[in-house]
Amino acid sequence: MTGTHVGAAKTAGFEIVRAGAEHLDFCVPLFNAYRQFYKLPSNEAAARRFLHARLVKGEAVIFLALECAGAGPARRVLGFTLLYPTFSSLSMRPWWTLNDLYVVPAARQRGVARALLERARLLATETGASGLGLETAADNLPAQKLYEQFGWHRDTQSFRYELKV
Repeated sequence: MTGTHVGAAKTAGFEIVRAGAEHLDFCVPLFNAYRQFYKLPSNEAAARRFLHARLVKGEAVIFLALECAGAGPARRVLGFTLLYPTFSSLSMRPWWTLNDLYVVPAARQRGVARALLERARLLATETGASGLGLETAADNLPAQKLYEQFGWHRDTQSFRYELKV
């Protein structure tokens, strides 16, 4: 189910495309910029290895927002979302973690993030998932506002714990 036209949806001068390994040249710079947004050092070589492994092993789904103008590598990538599949023991159904969502600054306020969120929701529906989950930085107020406008609800009943190893 990868490829430029499989599962592609066109909207407002861009289309949402499910990425395959053949889309790494689009994914890597954006993923690297996303990591830098979170104050991590630039490392495109490591980003390429990481994303390639996730896509080839079927461990993640990446949707890209590509500008409709241009062709091939000349097309501008406007944003991406990366989702990981998991399962919910309580619902006994699949569950998707929306781990990353990023839109280049020049493309913000064009509906790119909304289109990527809608495509993620559609993926959950297509796969019979019971839902999607995400987390965002406590100070990322624009993202929180968008998620809430899109129908996401902040969990007020659970705490998130981490164990670094």
